[in-house]
Amino acid sequence: MFDEGLFGVAPEEKAARIAANAPLAARMRPRTLDEVVGQDHLLGPGAPLRRLVEGAAPASVLLYGPPGTGKTTLATLVSQATGRRFAALSALSAGVKEVRAVIEEAKRRLVRSGEATVLFIDEVHRFSKTQQDALLGAVEDRIVLLVAATTENPFFSVVSPLLSRSLVLQLRPLTDGSVRELVRRAAADERGLGGRVAIEPDAEDHLVRLAGGDGRRALTALEAAADTVLAGGAASGSLDLATLEATVDKAAVRYDRQGDQHYDVTSAFVKSIRGSDVDAALHYLARMIEAGEDPRFIARRLVIHATEDVGMADPTALQTAVAAAQAVQLIGLPECALHLAHATVHLATAPKSNAITTAIGAAMEDVRKGLIGTVPPHLRDGHYAGAAKLGNAQGYRYPHDVPEGVLTQQYPPDGLVGRDYYEPTGRGGERVLADRLPKLRRVVRGQD
Repeated sequence: MFDEGLFGVAPEEKAARIAANAPLAARMRPRTLDEVVGQDHLLGPGAPLRRLVEGAAPASVLLYGPPGTGKTTLATLVSQATGRRFAALSALSAGVKEVRAVIEEAKRRLVRSGEATVLFIDEVHRFSKTQQDALLGAVEDRIVLLVAATTENPFFSVVSPLLSRSLVLQLRPLTDGSVRELVRRAAADERGLGGRVAIEPDAEDHLVRLAGGDGRRALTALEAAADTVLAGGAASGSLDLATLEATVDKAAVRYDRQGDQHYDVTSAFVKSIRGSDVDAALHYLARMIEAGEDPRFIARRLVIHATEDVGMADPTALQTAVAAAQAVQLIGLPECALHLAHATVHLATAPKSNAITTAIGAAMEDVRKGLIGTVPPHLRDGHYAGAAKLGNAQGYRYPHDVPEGVLTQQYPPDGLVGRDYYEPTGRGGERVLADRLPKLRRVVRGQD
């Protein structure tokens, strides 16, 4: 006899039906470490996470990384591979009451049968300080082995006592090769599409671009497109780019990150910023983001051009670009697209000057030509015994000793006295410098 449950169906059959109806990403969840794709830095021989899964390191861990990189999968494998009971809570719905109930059940099992519990908490950064504190005793006494997942930097969002009791392991976005492997496996495996849908190469490329390092996103898009291909009861079919575009409502951007399109669009982006066409710059920024360009690459270009094309005409441009680059590191896509757009608008609309670029270029050219000379004796280091006997640091005049803060004194080597490198424009903030700099040079060179 079997328990027919509420609907007259055996529990085994109910479980099978539920599994068959699960999303493709859930059905394809790796069952062993060997099936895990990516995260080689954490799963190589002797790596901390591999040792934890294999039962050699019973430590609580905080898995930190972007969505779709395997945090839930790895937590499940920790439970399965070590023979522990697995309990899961979501910080979106669980409160202190639910946390304490899981801990109490873990205590009972530990006392009654010696069975330990792996407690997986998703989105742990959403737990309040009180909720996180409720975990401390159980983690400290190893009543539960905590595996917590977060998409936000745990050093900002997790309380210090919990951090100190856990290993913090950072997961990385999946590479294009890893996403491609997931897609092909899902298409062929009986748990997935079972070979019923053949994915054409350009459609596969688009799935990889859509993923942006998120394996779940790729499999979700594949499942939706496969449903379209098999609509009407078809036994099999082929997934082409047009069907995929229509299904996911996102057109493929023809953009090869290793080919001409990468360089052409990047060049157009930079030149649009330099040319102060903010709308064109935003267009090319959008193309790069939609095509899956690494946002860190875009951020680096913005930081470079904040000085190369704006410079002292708007000194705050560099601050904005650097802040955008930091936001990319802290937040990631999709939200960091806002910060990249912020910096793009700032740079494109700012007054332009290449005076810094020209100045350092001219100075470096002189150095390459051998125009170096020796450092004037009064500017040399005098913080060692015998410096005065060598004539070093003797006669140096301290600018702060005069009311104006600027005085006559030779700074460059003899052969470069009077040589000008930086020539500010009359645009933006350099208007003030264009007036001030000649006065400074006259005072310093004793020409007044």
